[in-house]
Amino acid sequence: MSSPNHSARHAGTVIDLLILHYTGMPCAQEARARLCDPNSGVSAHYLVYEDGQIQQLVSEDRRAWHAGVSFWKGVEDVNSHAIGIEIANPGRRPFPAVQMAAVTALCHSILSRHPIPAHGVLGHSDVAPTRKEDPGEFFDWAGLAEVGVGLWPPQAQVKAPQPVPDATIIAALAEIGYTPPPSLTATETTAILRAFQRHFLPTQITGQADNPTRQRILEVRDCFARSREKV
Repeated sequence: MSSPNHSARHAGTVIDLLILHYTGMPCAQEARARLCDPNSGVSAHYLVYEDGQIQQLVSEDRRAWHAGVSFWKGVEDVNSHAIGIEIANPGRRPFPAVQMAAVTALCHSILSRHPIPAHGVLGHSDVAPTRKEDPGEFFDWAGLAEVGVGLWPPQAQVKAPQPVPDATIIAALAEIGYTPPPSLTATETTAILRAFQRHFLPTQITGQADNPTRQRILEVRDCFARSREKV
């Protein structure tokens, strides 16, 4: 079963983002039905079942409707730039090893066909921090990075001697890609911090910019900058 929910990619856009989601639904069959329902207005290019089965729902050359209202590094039409993978998981539950192996293989296959850099492999919560939490804190970003999918910067053993100023942290988050609105509300700031922690500091999802979070933000910023220099 394929999904009718797709459109043409906007002219001139390059597929340079890979967005990973969890379905957030009790079972994969229910998720597939929603992704293929013409009245739902949502879809993804691929659905990965818990047993490792992979189903393509939308052709990669089409604009699947998976990211919704989102932004990353100045890009607001994330869907035109991205391939979207939905991973069957109700949320806040570990992903089976066989499923992660299938996700890894699928990511490698997609990366072989499109110029998606390591810093362009993201979660839905990264590009829609005020709305989404998927693929969640149980997703193995570090394991994916070890096999060449995405980035996982090492954490420094020596901590910064002084707290990093707020302005530096906001600027660093924007440099990573968490493109902030012109003026951030307290709620938006907390959502962006939680999205960052969910991806890069999953044992500490507080939405607070404590010193470990500030240091981790700088580590990720520097890692992403080095990755972009190589592109």
